Amino acid sequence: MRVTYDPISRRFKSVTGAVSDSEQLNIDIKIIGAESCYLVLTRDDSGENTTYAGEKSGDEFVFTLPPLKRGLYFYRFYADGCKIGKDNFGFGAEGEHTDDFQLLVYKSGTKAPRGFHGGVMYQIFPDRFARAEGFGNADGKRLRNDIYGTPEYLPDENGKIKNDDFFGGNFEGIRRKTNYLKSLGVTHVYLNPIFKAYSNHRYDTGDYMSFDPLLGDEKDFTSLVKTFKNNDISLIFDGVFNHTGDDSVYFNKYGNYPSVGAYQSKDSPYYGWYEFQNFPDEYSSWWGIDVLPSINKNCPQFEKFITGNGGVLEKYFKLGVGGVRLDVVDEINDVFVEKITAKVKSFGDDKIVIGEVWEDATNKIAYGTRRKYFLGDELDSVMNYPLKDAIIEFALSGKAETLYKTVREQIDNYPFYVLNSLMNILGTHDTPRILTVLGKRGRLETERSRMAGEKLTQTEKSDAIKMLKCCSLLQFCLYGVPCIYYGDEQMTEGNKDPFNRTFFVENENKELYEWYCFLSELRKQHDCFKDGETSDVNYNDGLFSFSRNCGNKKIYFAVNFGERPMNISVDGTVYEITRGVKLSKIIIKNCDFAIFYKVTKQ
Repeated sequence: MRVTYDPISRRFKSVTGAVSDSEQLNIDIKIIGAESCYLVLTRDDSGENTTYAGEKSGDEFVFTLPPLKRGLYFYRFYADGCKIGKDNFGFGAEGEHTDDFQLLVYKSGTKAPRGFHGGVMYQIFPDRFARAEGFGNADGKRLRNDIYGTPEYLPDENGKIKNDDFFGGNFEGIRRKTNYLKSLGVTHVYLNPIFKAYSNHRYDTGDYMSFDPLLGDEKDFTSLVKTFKNNDISLIFDGVFNHTGDDSVYFNKYGNYPSVGAYQSKDSPYYGWYEFQNFPDEYSSWWGIDVLPSINKNCPQFEKFITGNGGVLEKYFKLGVGGVRLDVVDEINDVFVEKITAKVKSFGDDKIVIGEVWEDATNKIAYGTRRKYFLGDELDSVMNYPLKDAIIEFALSGKAETLYKTVREQIDNYPFYVLNSLMNILGTHDTPRILTVLGKRGRLETERSRMAGEKLTQTEKSDAIKMLKCCSLLQFCLYGVPCIYYGDEQMTEGNKDPFNRTFFVENENKELYEWYCFLSELRKQHDCFKDGETSDVNYNDGLFSFSRNCGNKKIYFAVNFGERPMNISVDGTVYEITRGVKLSKIIIKNCDFAIFYKVTKQ
């Protein structure tokens, strides 16, 4: 029995990826040597099975599935009693050991914000990007004068890393960098937390309704948003709604606020926001970090505070922000996420909600619950950590199998509108700098004192730059929206937190900056990066290739991390974009790439 089935090809599945609840789905599987074939569809939340008999046509069996209810489904085939599931790369294969195929069904009419597709994001850690003198108020914070120094990284006498040294980045400093961001092709800026907080990372919210005074006041923020808007840049802020700081209006463990906090009294209006095991010193906290008390997962008062009239979201969206990134969204229940999204969308369908999810968000199980992020009422996008990991593995190993598998899987699992909205990253404030990862070939220091002095040699840096060009090409040119972590375009180095959070410096060597400008311009010039499909996904040893469909024209991309040069077979003549030449044959050396399209005969 020979099986041929590819779920990301319309030759076999009429809709690529997830389907809406109003769509009929046609599936065609080719099986040589079978007399009958059935498709068994399982609804994930109920375990309910539905069996469809295939209509035989030669060696092929055709199935017509009517519109299905929203939800996550899994399916497999049985040909003459033998199971057919998917192999490691997602193709049809015979065997009981094979996995089921996935089918996500979402609400008809659901779309992503149009202005997000085709854009370029830029992530800024506010304390470390740009500092304008005379703006922002230190308000008792410990301000560093050596802004290009190493962030403090050693624990104090109590064994805690306090993250209380500030470099003074502020809203006005960011605003004055607008032209720089514009030159880089940036259309969306994602800011790490801007709420008042004790620490420099500000994930320990002190007051949701106030800006951290070191960043500036409401006037400074409004000026930033307005300048961005005048330059077609949207601002996305970090929504930290899973926990607060212990030093906050709401918990007030140290009595630094005039409020009666939950830690101080059971009569506090905020007491119900938290979960105490033994009042007041034993309470639930994020990952057991006691300075980050967790919010009660089913607290209507807190949810109303965030999403209600006059609440947190209303405050910031009325100030003109373009979206919110939800920190640790898998620790926020679905009902709350729906409320957040509904509130955000009340300010316009162009506003975006992005979730922090480190795995495949279409089938994510968090704390024993299957999440519903993309059934239609929750997220527009998530941070694409699986693609990041696969790209880096490709670069370091010289083998493209994992990237090939990941790309095929994401095309098959996500709704098309989400696929082109995925937030493609190579590094964030939570991961080591991509240049360091590549330069050290993944072998980074693990002891903090050695991390502080970890620097790339000139050879390592030169190799890393070549590798990063190839990695960022994949980041920018596959489906999704690329997000540059501030300074990556300026060859910034650094291991994990806090060494990945040094102050922004413009490098005299413009090689990477100019490369990122080129990639941004490429996205701007071609509509395929907004709505085009990613197709022709393939690999050959260390060569990975794909295409983006631009109407009647396809742009082809190939990256080679293998040990030997690879030939690309071309039919006729092609135009290689980066080199600006017409070619009849393409040879890609190790750690190199090609971007080309076929030349139409005159």
